[in-house]
Amino acid sequence: MSNIRVKYNTYEFDKIDIHLKTLRDKQEYDNEKEQELNEYGISSATWSLFGVVWPASEVLAKYIKDYDVRGKRVLEIGCGIALSSHLLNSKNVDITATDYHPEVESFLNYNSALNNLKNIPFERTSWSDEDDTLGKFDLIIGSDILYERWHIEELSSFVSKHAKKKCEIIISDPGRGNHAKFSKIMVTLGFSFMQFKPKKTDEYLTKAFKGQLIKYTRE
Repeated sequence: MSNIRVKYNTYEFDKIDIHLKTLRDKQEYDNEKEQELNEYGISSATWSLFGVVWPASEVLAKYIKDYDVRGKRVLEIGCGIALSSHLLNSKNVDITATDYHPEVESFLNYNSALNNLKNIPFERTSWSDEDDTLGKFDLIIGSDILYERWHIEELSSFVSKHAKKKCEIIISDPGRGNHAKFSKIMVTLGFSFMQFKPKKTDEYLTKAFKGQLIKYTRE
């Protein structure tokens, strides 16, 4: 039996409530998963990072709540607990989620059931994987995915591979300092971009959000 401790929270979006089971905190670690750590190259220090809701995830979900996604196929990359995916799923949006962590899918399916929703299509893949079966999307979203400078080229290539010729990308970035390099590459791929501060984050975050939302568009 797993020795990890979990908790349950509810996130409110006007009249929509999203209930989530998450890890209790970032200190949780399932010591029965040593084989996974070796197989996927995940360190014990980073094992838990998939399993909590980060401030950037809440910012993305609040922004995407009223975004026009009618008729769009949407992909969340590096989804973790996938707050935005569950919110979009509750609105019957065509949403697909991806993450590299092998524990994500079980939490994703559990939380879909917790909210009485259908399972969200999910594929475990890395940004360097050339054999995924995801296809192309109208809108790609992600939160706190620009966390390592050496990931930027892989991430931009992954996004480009799965973006339709006309596509939007929305990233919630907490301000780790890597967005400039990513944006430069995205411009070479035909995207224009704008960045802006999210509004009224003090209404739902306990600390000031020092980052920004970045929107990339290719017409």
